[in-house]
Amino acid sequence: MSTEPETTEEAGPGTPDTRGTREGGAEGSADAVTEGTEGRTEGSGAAGEAEGIDAAEDTGTSEEAGASEDAGASEDAGALEDAGASASEGAEGAEGAVGEGESGGAGELSEAEAELAAQRIERERIERRKAEKRGPITSGAKLSGKAADLLAAVRAVESGEKPVATVFTEPAPAPRRPAPEPVRRPQPAPAAVTPGAPAPETVDAVRRALAEGGAPDALAPQVAAVLGEGAGTVLREDPWQLLRVGGVRPEQADGFARALLGPDCGPGDARRGRAMTVWLLEQAAVAGHTALELPTLIAALGRQGVPDPDAAVQDALTEGEALVFQDALEEPGAPAPQDTDEEPERPVRVLVGLERYALAEESLADGLARLANSVPEQTGQAWDAVTAGLSGGAAELAGAVAAHGLVLHTGGEAARAEPAALLGAARAAGLRAYAACHTPNGRSRLTAHLAALSERQDQATGRPEADPAWQGEATGRPGGRPAQPGTAPVEPGAASVQPGGGHSAQPAEEPGVQGVVTVSGLLAGAEGPGRDADGALEVDLLIVLDAPQLDVESAAMLVESLPDGARLVLSGDPGVLWSAGPGRVFADLLAARVCPQTVSRVPDPGPLGELVSGIGAGELNQVAAPGKEIVIVPVRDAGEAVHRTVQLVADSVPRAIGVPADQTVVITPGHGGAAGTRVLNSALKERLNPGPGRFGGFDPGDRIVYSPAPGRTVPGVVVKADTDGLHLSCAGAPVVVPRERVEGGVRHGWALTAHQAVGARWPAAVVVLPGDAPQALSRPWVYTAFGRAERHLSVVHGVEQALPRAVAEVPAKPRTTRLATLLRTQVPAS
Repeated sequence: MSTEPETTEEAGPGTPDTRGTREGGAEGSADAVTEGTEGRTEGSGAAGEAEGIDAAEDTGTSEEAGASEDAGASEDAGALEDAGASASEGAEGAEGAVGEGESGGAGELSEAEAELAAQRIERERIERRKAEKRGPITSGAKLSGKAADLLAAVRAVESGEKPVATVFTEPAPAPRRPAPEPVRRPQPAPAAVTPGAPAPETVDAVRRALAEGGAPDALAPQVAAVLGEGAGTVLREDPWQLLRVGGVRPEQADGFARALLGPDCGPGDARRGRAMTVWLLEQAAVAGHTALELPTLIAALGRQGVPDPDAAVQDALTEGEALVFQDALEEPGAPAPQDTDEEPERPVRVLVGLERYALAEESLADGLARLANSVPEQTGQAWDAVTAGLSGGAAELAGAVAAHGLVLHTGGEAARAEPAALLGAARAAGLRAYAACHTPNGRSRLTAHLAALSERQDQATGRPEADPAWQGEATGRPGGRPAQPGTAPVEPGAASVQPGGGHSAQPAEEPGVQGVVTVSGLLAGAEGPGRDADGALEVDLLIVLDAPQLDVESAAMLVESLPDGARLVLSGDPGVLWSAGPGRVFADLLAARVCPQTVSRVPDPGPLGELVSGIGAGELNQVAAPGKEIVIVPVRDAGEAVHRTVQLVADSVPRAIGVPADQTVVITPGHGGAAGTRVLNSALKERLNPGPGRFGGFDPGDRIVYSPAPGRTVPGVVVKADTDGLHLSCAGAPVVVPRERVEGGVRHGWALTAHQAVGARWPAAVVVLPGDAPQALSRPWVYTAFGRAERHLSVVHGVEQALPRAVAEVPAKPRTTRLATLLRTQVPAS
């Protein structure tokens, strides 16, 4: 679960049982969400009556969600198959023929005979390979038992899926489902393996060691890349180093160690204790922590069967595999200790963390303190012009930015008009100002705000005094705010079908011209300003929207790139899910109170805005939706949930709301389960873009999500496939995924998790809440999922009273971080 882990977990305590069905309807919860929808929710889960959504049964959709093939199985199909593939196959066949000729007495044949023999063998091999590819190709199919489990686990993590860090989650009493599936989640370590990077002799040595321990030799390249030169020797001397390969679980590493070490292997082995300590800290990072409190780590080691957890932690610290910290627990504003001969003891908490995240968090704190403590360079008339040209909330934000190097700005979707106004005014005044968004869809929406504000300025001769987005009036009326992105000249609804993609130097809408970029593109140097001789970004003002999505590493890179005297604005909605990577940067900054904070007074309009605002306050309010903005579809079980979801996307929403299927997103709590993204994507593909899946399970026209890096997903559309790989279109930018990366980097994308959808919005959203979802629900999850809809929201409701309970009682899961403490020691409270 990109975790915060929101997905269905692997085997172990804490996953709900999906074998049973949930009886009854969800009318009570439906009423809590919207009034006036009873007529649309009567019958066998129909989505509406004459004036509501028409959810007439579609005969082409299967009632049984379980009949949909698991996307992971189709992803395991392996290499792409297309017309151009035969060329590479022919080359491989020729190499094989030459090799066979050399081993079969090629010296006894003439050169012409050898040539003919090679061609004949090549043709036979091509035909044989083509015949094999007509059926599904399952990599590692010949393995069984422990080796097969190990290979499957590692491939799950390499593809972006991760086993949930159950060590740091509360166990649930309900039994797990009988057929758990791996979960795609952001992975903090190890780094991506470059094909062919390890030396062949290193890979061969690792392969022999793996074979002796009963592990699949297909893991050799990954192990060699992680452990480096001499990996074979390292693995023999310390078999638990296998835990450094993503996806390997402790019981698998223990079995490997027993096979290699024999009777010398035991749970008290110091090597096992060190490796288990590092593994637990990595799992904590997957769950969002940058460090763990020492008692928590000790308890987790005990649950993993380490007989002396204290010694294991001390050993890891001595070897430099982890770092220890002591952070003071004094609250800001506490009275100073009285003068005494003895220094009073200060309460502290002892934390243990990996060096990678510890250094990133400390670097981030230093950079933020540099900005917060510095007096920005005076730009005279430029900033006077910026503040003079704005009013209301935008003027308040501009005034804070003019006087401080670091400013926080909070608000919902409509509040994006305020940083947009600041950006436009700063660039008009000649300042080097840029705004960075989390996703290309967010970039398109901000560009739309700029276009709408520019149009209003032209119409009002430069000062749109009557616009509440500029004045900050809390009218809440749709007519009193900037045009929604769906009605602005730039249409993000269309772009949201495929927002993002690679780091293209110039996306379709030329965002660099208006100073609007993505965070990933800015950090990669593909978008935005250049850098000076010292490597700093050439900016006077950087506005980062979707700031809650910043993890400690990306935030540290951004802050380190800002020159002295530059101003930084972090803007976002504090109610959405936190970053996929470790840390809670925006929340820690808000809690530390070390810089000015401006709160937008511009509410999101309409029934959807009212509903989401109430969720943010912990209330699932009754909301009138006369224009069918919100519809509840109660279901009894997961099979019906899948059927109704396909109906809504393919038929009911396009016909009743006017939003086509390619502008509707489906959001569900997890990848696995009977109504997870895999099953839903399979059913939606069958209805919306059926095909044989010749290209590694994909066909031209398929909606997909591509993971160019761990923890980052980019929606797009399949264009074609050839010998170069799978060709995608992402936000208008072409992206080519090499053949070897398709299996692990691309999955179907009609249905997403909330973490994958955060930072983007669609004209319509269908949120699926199957009966096994309650444990994954929280207020931030519901707030994020419901907030992805611009015009229409359908809720496929199968969790009964668990939904209002989650909104009222389940806040964001705590994360252990050090940023707030570090900032309080370096920056005086504001």
